[in-house]
Amino acid sequence: MPEEILEKVAEAPAVAVEKTIDTSKQLAKDFVNQKQVKKARAYWKLLGPGLTTGASDDDPSGIATYTQTGAQFGTQLLWLAPFTFPLMSVIQEMCARIGLVTGRGLAANIRLNYPRWVLYLCTFLLFGANVLNIGADIGAMAKATELLLPQINFGVFVFFFTILSLVLQIFTTYEKYARYLKWLALILLSYVLSTLSMQLDWIDILTNTAIPTITFSKEQILIIAAILGTTISPYLFFWQTSQEVEEEILEGKTSIKLRQEETSNHELRNMRIDVWSGMFLSNLVMFFIIAAASGTLHLSGITTIETADQAASALKPIAGDQSFLLFTLGIIGTGLLAVPVLAGSASYALSESFGWKTGLSKKLSQAYAFYGVIIISMLLGLALNFLNINPMKTLIYSALANAVIAPIILILIVHLSSNKKVMGDRSNNLLTSLIGWVVVGIMFFAGSATLISLVI
Repeated sequence: MPEEILEKVAEAPAVAVEKTIDTSKQLAKDFVNQKQVKKARAYWKLLGPGLTTGASDDDPSGIATYTQTGAQFGTQLLWLAPFTFPLMSVIQEMCARIGLVTGRGLAANIRLNYPRWVLYLCTFLLFGANVLNIGADIGAMAKATELLLPQINFGVFVFFFTILSLVLQIFTTYEKYARYLKWLALILLSYVLSTLSMQLDWIDILTNTAIPTITFSKEQILIIAAILGTTISPYLFFWQTSQEVEEEILEGKTSIKLRQEETSNHELRNMRIDVWSGMFLSNLVMFFIIAAASGTLHLSGITTIETADQAASALKPIAGDQSFLLFTLGIIGTGLLAVPVLAGSASYALSESFGWKTGLSKKLSQAYAFYGVIIISMLLGLALNFLNINPMKTLIYSALANAVIAPIILILIVHLSSNKKVMGDRSNNLLTSLIGWVVVGIMFFAGSATLISLVI
């Protein structure tokens, strides 16, 4: 008995030490987890206009373009996802920096620094292209919802999504509206999840992602131009710049002078993280949609997809109910995100062009013209769904308008952001300007190739 007691006494320190070590490990683990949670929260709080701009780039029209790419050419053009990522990121960073440094939107800066005819040409072409895109996106959302609720008429959904979008833009405060757009951006992850749930040839996917190939056929030139047009889109330029200004107003910088004087290097650093994160999400989703379409539709011999809802319905018998449901919900969510961005960017451009009171931070009674443009563009987009226009033609017309104006606006963006009189010591460095001019050349070539391919 005494021996047992002595053994227990001898073991006690070892047990105590072991328990102390276990407790220390757990405390350390909890501390690390808490730090990671804090970092994640800080990162999420930092994200804003860049995230929503990037997410809105993957609208139903973009989804249709990416799906058609995978269905028609398999994995061959997957390299476009990593290729376009730095190009669009640099351009959107320029737009955001212009907004932060000048305290004005893009159209307002163009109005102050260039001939009016250039501004009006860009603005009205942008408005026309955006209306076509709004119509296509509203129709895609309605068709996608009809897949889930076939007993309800298509027209009901078209009116529902139009009214819902208008209510959110006009009667919601900017702070709540920006938060809504930010959370809605996460719907894009449904495409990642739906693709990962499929059985795909990942070696083939990664090979074609790393090694660019192109055949220079008319069909491939058109689809590449469409991808460039839907990823480096003019409406994103205007939206990004204006949203940076809106965020500054939300922080209390209500005058242009105040916004110009109080832009810090810390704000610019956070903006760059936001922009590059948003563009990464956008191109990640492009990658997974093309991969999903190539591994399902292309392998099954389905090579023509005209709309995003057709892509969802075609996926159901091939990829299963889970992928179909995630894909369909993604169309609805991205449409709800993109349509307000399209209408808003058109309104920012027109309102700034004519010097009207501008901004979602203002109430309807304070900016009738600004909200009037939003309402008109939404109603015109709604009307397009009842004119029996082929949805693919709508996308082509929209792409053509973008092909004409994108190079012009890009020239102005690169020139503005390089101008020390406008940007001071926050102007472009040599590498940024070089990348910017490369993007101008690529978009000019893409637009010209599209026009030539359609004529020949």
